[in-house]
Amino acid sequence: MKSLFAVMGLAALASSAQAVELPRVFADGMVLQRDQPVPVWGKAAPGAQVRIDFAGRQVTVKAAADGNWRAQLAALPAGGPYVLSIDDKAAPKQLRDVYVGEVWLASGQSNMEWPLAQTDGAEAAIAAADDPLIRHFKIPKSWAGAPQWQLTGGDWRQATPRTAGDFSAVAYYFAQQLRARTGVAVGIIDSTWGGSTIEAWSDAATQGLDSAALAAQAAALREADTKALQVTHANLARWPQLPADASHWHEADVDAAQWTTITVPGLWESQGWNGMDGVAWYRASFRLSADEAAKGVTLGVGRIDDSDTTWVNGQQVGETKLQYNLARRYSVPASALHVGLNHVAVRVQDFGGGGGIHGEASEVFVQPQGAAARALDGWSFRVESAQVALVDDKNQHPTLLYNAMIHPLQDYGVRGVLWYQGESNANTLPQAQKYRQQFPALITQWRAQWKAPALPFLWVQLAPFSSGADKRDADDVALESPWALLRESQSETLSLPATGQVVVTDVGDVHDIHPRNKRTVGDRLALAAGKLVYGDSTVVASGPSHVGHDVQGSSVVLRFDAGAAPLQVGGGGELKGFEVAGSDGHFHRAQARIDGNRVILQSSAVQAPVAARYGWSDTAQDANLTGATGLPASPFRTGP
Repeated sequence: MKSLFAVMGLAALASSAQAVELPRVFADGMVLQRDQPVPVWGKAAPGAQVRIDFAGRQVTVKAAADGNWRAQLAALPAGGPYVLSIDDKAAPKQLRDVYVGEVWLASGQSNMEWPLAQTDGAEAAIAAADDPLIRHFKIPKSWAGAPQWQLTGGDWRQATPRTAGDFSAVAYYFAQQLRARTGVAVGIIDSTWGGSTIEAWSDAATQGLDSAALAAQAAALREADTKALQVTHANLARWPQLPADASHWHEADVDAAQWTTITVPGLWESQGWNGMDGVAWYRASFRLSADEAAKGVTLGVGRIDDSDTTWVNGQQVGETKLQYNLARRYSVPASALHVGLNHVAVRVQDFGGGGGIHGEASEVFVQPQGAAARALDGWSFRVESAQVALVDDKNQHPTLLYNAMIHPLQDYGVRGVLWYQGESNANTLPQAQKYRQQFPALITQWRAQWKAPALPFLWVQLAPFSSGADKRDADDVALESPWALLRESQSETLSLPATGQVVVTDVGDVHDIHPRNKRTVGDRLALAAGKLVYGDSTVVASGPSHVGHDVQGSSVVLRFDAGAAPLQVGGGGELKGFEVAGSDGHFHRAQARIDGNRVILQSSAVQAPVAARYGWSDTAQDANLTGATGLPASPFRTGP
């Protein structure tokens, strides 16, 4: 009897070892792209015959010596539900509730990742999300030093009030519009990572990098991560109760005996807290004379990643949300101050990536009225709550996200790509300039992976945001604007075929890098798809496009395409956002008026203009030119 059980056990192990393995994107509830050949691939025992049956189509392939196999089913019209059967004669698989419809890949950083639950109108949108033919596949954040065959996880979910809150908001609203347009199932593959650079989403060859060297670097990163996490967990162990009761930590007389010292400015990851996201508190003190306390002070607490609430002597004096690169300067009234010792408390919320108080030392200060700024130092630190995982910084390394989150998709059938990224490449002018080579290179590389040279690629231009990376003159006119330059790089990429750009200068939030109006963004992407991909010639998918200019005496005459005519002022009132410059290259605000499909600019400060620009700042300040349908014009300039 014991021998029989042993034989049965060995047989089971053999069967398990030979079981066919599928990419995780092939799963129950999947959506396959209609009207295109359907590639199917996986792993099986070497030499195994693998039969695929789907919707009346059958094909049999033989697994190679390494176990890899690949088949291709003939194109199918929209329909379902179907069963996809894969039989390797060892452990047959059946994938159920499979539909054929429209599939789009949504990728980029946090504004594409942003969940429906955290948007304007979320409650109503989620309650109404009851469409089983909108399906969402979320690829977990993952990274690898070399291209991977398999995703680390993910499953297909139908849009219901229980699930939709976690969907990419932009992609969900896009899918809604696509469902209404096509009447077929819509599948969204969500491969996103907040804060990621474009370098992380491109392969090694595209960037001219040595793949072996990158793999070695990735291995070293994993080893370093292991050691760093050990340090972080050891540091957190001094406070065994997390989350902690921090309800009184803003008060002046807090017992800080269990707090530790920390250097400010400096992200906490560099000071023994690597991989930590969550909430932590900073405290420092300063002294004031009676005269200084009676007049109030200005308090600088540096740049804070991501959000802060700041108190002095228990009185709240400032709060800033989700502006990681903005130096905080808060006015502290006399009512909050004491003669002698005063206590500062800063509650920092970090939602991913670097965390804490950073920036320049000169940005951390206390300045009495009429006196010089004094350094604010001697900081103590305490964690309120924490999540620890060393993945956040991997979104900044070349190829790591592509290897783990794009390459495993191989050429899974998709209609096109939705892209919302660029914020993390707009920190400096050189970065923003480089993007105009990087972005078309990424598009070309992804199209090669999908074996589709004309794979539609639609993207969202950067929304307005006060990033702190720009430089302005005394009249608040931009001298340098990395965000404006990156928008221009995005617009330049429209030179590639089968591309479209959505402009959102009118729905951004200059105080929040994550504007909450995602419905408009998704709807505009759907307009672009309707025109570019689905051939609806009646659709107006974009606002006015600048096509040329003339200098006529003291005026600059800008010409726009006729597709969005007539030109209009968004919201009515005065046309704004335009600037002109003379031969000195210094721009001044211009008076602007619409004349048919032209905009005529003049400025009393520039009698002999040579150049003009529109919406040229991080915030695209006051830009309000639209077309007949209300879609905004893209920022531009007439010359470098």
